[in-house]
Amino acid sequence: MDTLRRAMRAYPFVAATIAVGVVGLLLLATPASYVAPWLVGVYALGIAAWQAVGMVRQLLRGHAGLDILAVTAIVAAVLVGEPWAALVVVLMLTGGEALEDYAENRSKRELTALLDRAPSRATRIVPGIIDEDGMERTETVDVQEIGVGDVLLVRPGALVPVDAILLDDTASFDESSLTGESLPVERAAGEKVASGVVNGAAAIRMRATALAGDSQYQQIVRLVEEAQSSKAKTVRLADRYAVPFTLFSLALAGIAWAVSGDAVRFAEVLVVATPCPLLIAAPVAFLGGMSRAAQAGLIVKGGGTLEQLARVRSAAFDKTGTLTTGKPEPRRILPQPGFTEEDVLQLAASAEVYSSHVLASAVVDSAKARGVGLLAVTDAEEHATNGVTARLAGGVVRVGKPAWVREAAPGLVHAELEAGELAIYVSRNDRFAGAIVMRDRLRDDAIDTIAELHGLGVSRMLVVTGDVAATANPLAAQLRIGEVHAECTPADKVRIVAEVEPRPLLMTGDGLNDAPVLAAADIGFAMGARGSTAASESADVVNRFDRIGGVADAIRIGRDTVRIAVQSIWLGIAFSVALMLIAAFGFLPALVGAWLQEVVDLVAILGALRAIRGPRTAPDRAARAVEATAGADQTV
Repeated sequence: MDTLRRAMRAYPFVAATIAVGVVGLLLLATPASYVAPWLVGVYALGIAAWQAVGMVRQLLRGHAGLDILAVTAIVAAVLVGEPWAALVVVLMLTGGEALEDYAENRSKRELTALLDRAPSRATRIVPGIIDEDGMERTETVDVQEIGVGDVLLVRPGALVPVDAILLDDTASFDESSLTGESLPVERAAGEKVASGVVNGAAAIRMRATALAGDSQYQQIVRLVEEAQSSKAKTVRLADRYAVPFTLFSLALAGIAWAVSGDAVRFAEVLVVATPCPLLIAAPVAFLGGMSRAAQAGLIVKGGGTLEQLARVRSAAFDKTGTLTTGKPEPRRILPQPGFTEEDVLQLAASAEVYSSHVLASAVVDSAKARGVGLLAVTDAEEHATNGVTARLAGGVVRVGKPAWVREAAPGLVHAELEAGELAIYVSRNDRFAGAIVMRDRLRDDAIDTIAELHGLGVSRMLVVTGDVAATANPLAAQLRIGEVHAECTPADKVRIVAEVEPRPLLMTGDGLNDAPVLAAADIGFAMGARGSTAASESADVVNRFDRIGGVADAIRIGRDTVRIAVQSIWLGIAFSVALMLIAAFGFLPALVGAWLQEVVDLVAILGALRAIRGPRTAPDRAARAVEATAGADQTV
């Protein structure tokens, strides 16, 4: 009963239409049966007038609406003595909103699940207060009340509420909601832990490093909300068919009336021409595509992006953290006189804790593996495209590119690198401390993804990176990408991408320095699981899972979604036209036609919901990636 009351409040016109129909049917069994057609007809005309007002408003805004068919069908049916057929058309119009809500909720299930998981409460340790039992006092607070530096208690199985640094020696986390990694991930004291991950079997203490609104999972939530609220081009896709379908329907109805000489024929044709498939099928298909993308770890910011993805012809890639794992293996440390290898690694790791660059975690992991402890940092700042500065007890440390580090330490000496190697440089105050030489690995699914993009019709691919050519060229050759632009600044990347043909172009990147080019590309694709906030905010697609195969997934989902949307529209049009032709020859009474049109609407919407699942025979990319790369040396 409560569900029925909620439904009546949510959809009052549906409830009113059903009520009028029930009252009319009851009146038919009484001496006042003559009142029933009048009641039904007047109500139908009232709804038609209400719809007409909305239609005029849309026309004044420049949108050619399809409601004119439904309004004309209602009025014509009442005028020719078919009020019950008019009431069925009214039920379709008023019930269409409820049906659309159901279809949208079904198609947005995965996106909504991400929102429902967002951390909302946290347990904060009250500093300096010990309870009678000798335990630190805690308080439960809203995540919005957490400040940077607050110490939090995260209980077993609880969500980490904000980005934080682990204070206990070790802890295990389920990071599948962010990275797609199904196995627990071990973290050590001093390591950063992202909000939204699930704590393991032991209670732990953490120090907050970001406010709730700036933490990783809340950023994902914000992106999902933006995607959900986007209407993009779904309405415009239906509008392409609106005017031709309306003119054809009115013309056919007019011809049927003129040839037969019977005005009822006009109403019978228009009753089955009502345009619910065009109004609902396309938006439902695009929402379904966005939900399917969410299942694959992709947040797509609107149906317009799906349309663009369906037409991608060129693809550009950043290198580190995009085509490569972003977890380079340290090969050697080159200390300068006065510094040891441990000194250089300790200085670098202590500063890199505060960097969002994908190389930073590799430096921190290397220090942890060697048992090198981190130094206390009083202040830190990341400098886009260059590196990070950190203020320690021993002075100011710079970690990053050689030209930038040389500004503080003029005595910097370039490391000698082999093909595929890269180096980060470290200084303390005005002294050059040394360099860490690393070698990154190609992602396991990179070769297969590039081959798949060729199969999807992407005709031009290029690597656009800030790394030196000696590092970028071997990687591109392994991927069979012949076009490489190395040592690019963010401005260079924007210029190069702007000149690429054919369009549309998809640009994939992950770092802070990729944010401008992701915004400038036709479609920006951010490897958001490990990348920067700026990259995710400026991109059109954010990949929550740490895999490059999401690029091919996104293009395929875009193509499937557009295909299913167009198929659903044409399915509805085809059925409607067939019914209109039957009605034009007088073989379809208006009341029967109205109910058949309801079936057409349902078939078109169910067809649009196929976009949630996509083709049943989707390729197993993971299996193919293993085959393609088995036994290959992927170190670049």
